[in-house]
Amino acid sequence: MDNCIFCKIANGEIPTNKVYEDEVVIAFLDMSQITKGHTLLVPKKHVQDIFGYSSNDAGAVFKRIPLIANALKEAFPDMQGLNILNNNGETAFQTVMHSHIHLIPRYSKENDGFGLKWEPAAEGTYSDQDLKDIAAKINQQIEG
Repeated sequence: MDNCIFCKIANGEIPTNKVYEDEVVIAFLDMSQITKGHTLLVPKKHVQDIFGYSSNDAGAVFKRIPLIANALKEAFPDMQGLNILNNNGETAFQTVMHSHIHLIPRYSKENDGFGLKWEPAAEGTYSDQDLKDIAAKINQQIEG
């Protein structure tokens, strides 16, 4: 893609703080560094989001996550956890339309610059039957 910043990084057209590269992916520090070591894992092949991956491409990209995660753990012994985040589509806060996976080291539950907030649906929003129907609808798409 001509105007894709991650394609340009993968092609060596834009310098970056690279931590890993092979024939499938490039991993580099996020310029915004939410926490120390915040790394992006990016497929070299342009894929917009999770919906554009083939099973083989997804397997090739996602199997590299433990390599980067363990490198972060070894590099930063004070790291207490790790968030792995993949946003897909503008509604899910994807800002660069080239698939990428954030690996965000966590040093503290409080005040480390990153937070996730889960708000379950209000009690009673989904009945047991609603949940069964939702699961069946998804399963039908998987099984055909």
